[in-house]
Amino acid sequence: MSKSLLDAKAIHDEATAYAWVEARLWPEGPVCPHCGGVDRISKMKGKSTRIGAYKCYQCRKPFTVKVGTVFEDSHVPMRHWLQAIYLMCSSKKGVSSNQLHRTLGVTLKTAWFMSHRLREAMRVVGAEPMGGEGKIVEIDETIFGKQEGAPKDASFKGSNFRNIVLTLVERGASARSFHVDGKSAAELAHVIRANVARETRIMTDEARQYKPIGHEFASHESVDHKADEYVRGDVHTNTVEGFYSVFKRGMKGVYQHCGERHLHRYICEFDFRYNNRVRLGIDDVERTDALKGIVGKRLTYQTTHNRAAIWQEPTQN
Repeated sequence: MSKSLLDAKAIHDEATAYAWVEARLWPEGPVCPHCGGVDRISKMKGKSTRIGAYKCYQCRKPFTVKVGTVFEDSHVPMRHWLQAIYLMCSSKKGVSSNQLHRTLGVTLKTAWFMSHRLREAMRVVGAEPMGGEGKIVEIDETIFGKQEGAPKDASFKGSNFRNIVLTLVERGASARSFHVDGKSAAELAHVIRANVARETRIMTDEARQYKPIGHEFASHESVDHKADEYVRGDVHTNTVEGFYSVFKRGMKGVYQHCGERHLHRYICEFDFRYNNRVRLGIDDVERTDALKGIVGKRLTYQTTHNRAAIWQEPTQN
């Protein structure tokens, strides 16, 4: 009988938890987050010294592996952070803050803040354009929730006063989603141009806003859902529709409500799990290990409530 993943010492013992994180962020030894030094660093061993504390004798400042990451200034034990990471990475449709609150034994406010810090860690920065020669990228948009400030008596049919999510999915590879301000051709084209290589075949549904940009790529093929056409040879948008099926089940069934200002972080969470899924050879443990985006990101209670940029300019080849 295989050993339960929940028996791992790193999620039960604080010193082991610190060692687990250090091994992944400092594979060649401690690095001072203040000055970048690596030579004159020693572990602090006083009786009253907190676990995982080091001192850099170049800048003479103490630090732990939490400094310079989303964990910074957090009083939550590291083992609880690892438990939260495992739960969020292994739950296909997400795990609510209420569930984290009950499972970890922290306050609801702390659980909510922890989950947002981890979503920030899942955010990818500076990704290269998707697709390429011989590759297919499916593009579609969906609506979720209502915009902040929408009138209470407004009709929410269609996309009026609704939040719009645009998703690009490369077949057999990754997904990239964005909270966009509208469904106009100019709005969508701006994001697509920045995130899809020109040599790519793009596939969409019959929506007219994709037609003006289609000629900029290797080909633009579409299926007409209104005419009950869903597959024509290898032309379809079933992959991106499958992504949305998980996204909406998670947002409606697990999280239930999401304000517009936080939607971009939930999108990052679903993208992260899709891009580190079992079909790509990444299991639950490896997915947790893949969460190395904790470095160089800070999220305070103030910045948590600010909406970030709706899309990131990728690194061009």
